[in-house]
Amino acid sequence: MASDKVFHSRSQGIPSEGVKDQYADGKAARIWKKYIGDSNKRTQNYRTFLSGILKKHGCVKVLDVACGTGIDSMMLVDEGFEVVSVDASDKMLKHALKARWEKRRDRKYDEWIIEEASWETLPQDIESFLPGAKFDALICLGNSFAHLLDEYDDQRTQKMCLENFAKVLKPGGLLIIDHRNYDAMIDKGSTPGHSIYYNSSYPVDIKTSVLVVRGKPELVALDYCICPTEDGDIAEKSEFRLCYYPHKLDKFTEMLDDAFSNKAQHSIYADFKPLNQVPEPAYYIHVMQKE
Repeated sequence: MASDKVFHSRSQGIPSEGVKDQYADGKAARIWKKYIGDSNKRTQNYRTFLSGILKKHGCVKVLDVACGTGIDSMMLVDEGFEVVSVDASDKMLKHALKARWEKRRDRKYDEWIIEEASWETLPQDIESFLPGAKFDALICLGNSFAHLLDEYDDQRTQKMCLENFAKVLKPGGLLIIDHRNYDAMIDKGSTPGHSIYYNSSYPVDIKTSVLVVRGKPELVALDYCICPTEDGDIAEKSEFRLCYYPHKLDKFTEMLDDAFSNKAQHSIYADFKPLNQVPEPAYYIHVMQKE
């Protein structure tokens, strides 16, 4: 999805390895959908940035590889793009499918394609429902890629997935991908508090934990707590955890360049602004243009 994905847990400890389906009970998807709101609650800076880059490069067909509940895909459909949305979580996709059904009388929503797919087998999965398809742009936003907790020290699974992203793009196509400022989290033990993607109306407390193994940061866990609201919209306290592989800026930049065989034009933004204009951003956004 194009927003942070959810690991729901009552435990305050770091989850053990081997957790595959972090949305199995469906509760996390419901809470997260409530928290981030609908596409109208996306910040104008985000809408302007994303739509502007896509239109500047003449993109029409856009693949959202982390669509989740479909919020960002709907934003792009509203902007006139031809959107294909995929996610590995069927619980998240149920919300996107429901949203499409409710808007089915709108032709552009009726043509919106939603399918389940894995980053590890993305070219094959796309081929199974859209033979021969290549895209003008692929988006993986909202810190979604960092959810891929690579079990190998050399990050081979992450590298393979980035290469798969490049494979489904047309020549000249764009990959737009982001990650949180893990450099700041690791150095300071706290998360830059401002949100650039959505205007949430709910007060949220976030606690940051960093798991260090043999002197190397291996996992960052963010514990979110949303308190009940006076209007009853959220009736009880909701707690959920987001667990991430902590990509540092220099290393992730290198991984992206390698995925495109060092032949792509690579631009980096900080909270949708030029990199040198934001001293401590919440997010880094990478834009790769395939050769």
